[in-house]
Amino acid sequence: MTRIKKDLIKKDLEVASEVNLAETTVELLEDSSPALEVSNVLTELVSSGSTGEKKSEKESKQVAHFFNRELSWIAFNKRVLSEGIDSRTPLLERAKFFAIFSTNLDEFFMVRVARVKKKFAEQENGITDDGLDLETQLQEIRAALVPLITMQHEFFGNTLRPELDKYGVKLLDYKDIDKKHQCYLKTYFQEKLFPVLTPLAVDPAHPFPYISNLSLNLVVIVRDRDTGEKNFARVKVPSVLPRFVKIPETTDHTFVPLEQVIAHNLEALFPGMEILSYYPFRITRDAELDIEEEEADDLISALQEELRKQKFGPVVRMEIASDVTPEIRKELITQLGITEADVYDISSLIGLGDLMAIAFLPMPEHQDKPWKSVTHHRLKEGDEDGKNIFEIISEGDFLVHHPYQSFTTTVQRFIEAAANDPHVLAIKQTLYRTSGDSPIVHALIRAAENGKQVAVLVELKARFDEANNILWAKKLENAGVHVVYGLKNLKTHTKTVLVVRQEGDRLVRYVHIGTGNYNPKTARFYSDLGIFSCRDELGADLTDLFNYLTGYSRQREYRKLLVAPVNMREKFLHLIHREIEHQKQGYPSYIIAKMNSLVDPEIIMALYEASQVGVNIDLIIRGMCCLRPKVKGLSDRIRVISVIGRFLEHSRIFYFSNGGEEQVYIGSADWMPRNLDARVEVITPIEDVSLIKELKQILEIVLADNRQAWDLRPDGTYIQRVPKDGEPEMSSQKHFMSQGRPEFA
Repeated sequence: MTRIKKDLIKKDLEVASEVNLAETTVELLEDSSPALEVSNVLTELVSSGSTGEKKSEKESKQVAHFFNRELSWIAFNKRVLSEGIDSRTPLLERAKFFAIFSTNLDEFFMVRVARVKKKFAEQENGITDDGLDLETQLQEIRAALVPLITMQHEFFGNTLRPELDKYGVKLLDYKDIDKKHQCYLKTYFQEKLFPVLTPLAVDPAHPFPYISNLSLNLVVIVRDRDTGEKNFARVKVPSVLPRFVKIPETTDHTFVPLEQVIAHNLEALFPGMEILSYYPFRITRDAELDIEEEEADDLISALQEELRKQKFGPVVRMEIASDVTPEIRKELITQLGITEADVYDISSLIGLGDLMAIAFLPMPEHQDKPWKSVTHHRLKEGDEDGKNIFEIISEGDFLVHHPYQSFTTTVQRFIEAAANDPHVLAIKQTLYRTSGDSPIVHALIRAAENGKQVAVLVELKARFDEANNILWAKKLENAGVHVVYGLKNLKTHTKTVLVVRQEGDRLVRYVHIGTGNYNPKTARFYSDLGIFSCRDELGADLTDLFNYLTGYSRQREYRKLLVAPVNMREKFLHLIHREIEHQKQGYPSYIIAKMNSLVDPEIIMALYEASQVGVNIDLIIRGMCCLRPKVKGLSDRIRVISVIGRFLEHSRIFYFSNGGEEQVYIGSADWMPRNLDARVEVITPIEDVSLIKELKQILEIVLADNRQAWDLRPDGTYIQRVPKDGEPEMSSQKHFMSQGRPEFA
């Protein structure tokens, strides 16, 4: 077993509360083969009783049913990194996946690690479902991340960077460029950088400066040529300029990192001083907002105040050049108020999220073939017949599958048509995240200006979109739109639109219920579903839902919809237990569920119960999965796969065979406690037989993926699928693209 000693594994396992959790952690450090050896160590530990002293046998079994959610997320991000390492991925797309891995990790620290650290600092007694206390959880997170980050940077330095260089993208170090281009960079420094840089001394007269979240910095050691005194200073690398400075008049795309341009011109910032050394570093702060909604008289004001405080959140991570001296390292740790466990040594460039700029260089031969979504055939045919979108919807429900089918010509068109149609009386919509210059918001403003009744629920607490949503909420209000900011202590995450239209002597309600945000930009690379319908019961349910969101309604019953936190948990458990009863009675029983994350313990236990009576269960979980599949006697009949590809798998689909009378649902909720208990979510049944068939086909295609699918094993590791002998390669995303555009086959 490379890099990991057997006795070290034993030691780590003895610390952990949950035996099999350590398998997950170890497997994140190793690629594949050591799993058996780790399993043998686990067997020894279990047989010797070293992990059984803290829990009763029943409690230990219960704990062993779950994976740790934070470690499961890390395993997900490892799959993202794997796409960047995979030589089958086009070169610049590999750079993109490296960037996504890094930005994902930034958010993980800002939110998840920050939350665990805060609870630990406040001495909360938090034990996770998998049995870990807070301190052990932090230890396991670091144990999983250190080798993964090392892997990323070693691969970038040894493989990806040379590969980019080979094909004309040169990320050069300053010392490796010729004198002519060093002169160019010196001029660039004087003209573009020097005026905006502010060197900050650190000494008794100059306190340690504020370091902003995710900013790249240089710590500089200088010596006074007259006195010989050494001094410590900090220079912030400005984020307003490109991270990679392009060298002109070269035949290739040649760049030098911005921090190196600064570092090699430091004498201009510290005249009369001798530059002894410099080291780049970057910090991550706690970015969680802590709003006491019960005490907030004005939610916008309270949120704005928290956004101001957010800038000064405690530091939860420092990334620093691995060759930093122990003295500088210690000084930064002390000044930032962190511990050695919060420091991550980086052997290559810090902040590889900036590789996203490289990914979009004009080099189509090294990128995915550009994708242009197609118009849904129902709309295309309706247009040819001169029908408006409401006439097309009135002919029967239809599904849209983004980004394979256009968001612009379906969802955006629906809202814009409603804004302009003189027969439309009212539009009601939820907005969780939308784009910076949103055509959806502009349409809603136009609808209000056209005299329509427009009510919009803007979720102010959408993480990292809070400031953007406040801006749009105010613009909507100024245009006369009725804006609601959500329910107290609940996030409104549902994706719903209700349009009320006068048709003759009756009112017809048109609805869109989706799995993704009303955001035209993310709709180009998020895989999502939505349904258009004018079914009376769906319209009536959405009317009740919006009354619940905007007024004081305490609606408890819905005709068709599963609504969280009202009835969704209860309904999903009922659907699972119905499959159990069908299986016991000898009827066909099968569950397929596709979502972003599976964390909820009650749902997981119900799925285990279903598996134990013989129900076959296929789970398509892109991210975190706390369920342990394929465990003998517990989850033999549960299979879990994850698909990581060009598009972000974001749709939620729930299929129940129901003894032959199949039922399928789509909507906004994952099976997580926050979705079922702490958010307003909507799941809608799909009742048209042809649409049930369409959704089932989507699920079957994803389950057959052998290019970008990963199988979750009982020990928590993921194994990437490859075609079997004689089997053609099949990417589900490529298949869906080829349905609209055969050239992608």
